[in-house]
Amino acid sequence: MIFVKNTPNYAGVTICGDHQDIEELYDALHDIVSDEEDYPSYVSSRIRVLGVCYDLRHALMGDREIIFVDNGMDEDKMKKTSMITPGKNVYLSIEVLWPEMLFVQMVLNDFILLNQRKKRRPLWDKTIATVRKLQAAVADCLKQTVSEAAYKRMINSMIRDYPWVDYYATQYLDILNCRFIDMDREKRKKNITIMAKRLVEQGQEYQEVRRDVMAAARNHNCSVDNIRVNTEYPEEIDW
Repeated sequence: MIFVKNTPNYAGVTICGDHQDIEELYDALHDIVSDEEDYPSYVSSRIRVLGVCYDLRHALMGDREIIFVDNGMDEDKMKKTSMITPGKNVYLSIEVLWPEMLFVQMVLNDFILLNQRKKRRPLWDKTIATVRKLQAAVADCLKQTVSEAAYKRMINSMIRDYPWVDYYATQYLDILNCRFIDMDREKRKKNITIMAKRLVEQGQEYQEVRRDVMAAARNHNCSVDNIRVNTEYPEEIDW
């Protein structure tokens, strides 16, 4: 079972699961975003989901954090069952910045609907069910982090009334990520809802970034996906 919790300093979320869970999630995310040519208007958004897959793959290779989780087995239960078992399960984990995770949460809605329409996947499709489990875990983490009123607003905007994110200028996401990293712990916690609002509204700041990115792509005669904004991720993040 995949579960999601806040990182200690609210920089993002920690996605945890045993080896089988992580591998299943990795395969499902790869499957749901399909091939690049299947959804040309989602090339940039697809890359952000594959960024999560990249970390999941490294977790499977043992290149990410390992955590130990109590499994409920104690000495009394071992005696009753005549079994000797570990008292903790080994879980693999990765960290994802909150703005990044919020965007992935939204874009997965699009990919699920696109798959249902184009590939006629049923609602009980295993890939869709696995992706929905991740979204549910992220939503549960949000519910435990922000106020009830803020949570309801976020759910309404991101899930019920969410905008399609085709042709999204994901360079704006890099700006929000770096801005969020620079905040302290308390400010991060207070700004999770604001990050979601910025992503959903696609307001003036986003539109300016999008215009600049498109203009730069025309000037350099290249894809918008090759344009980078003037942001720099730190080598170390205070998770």
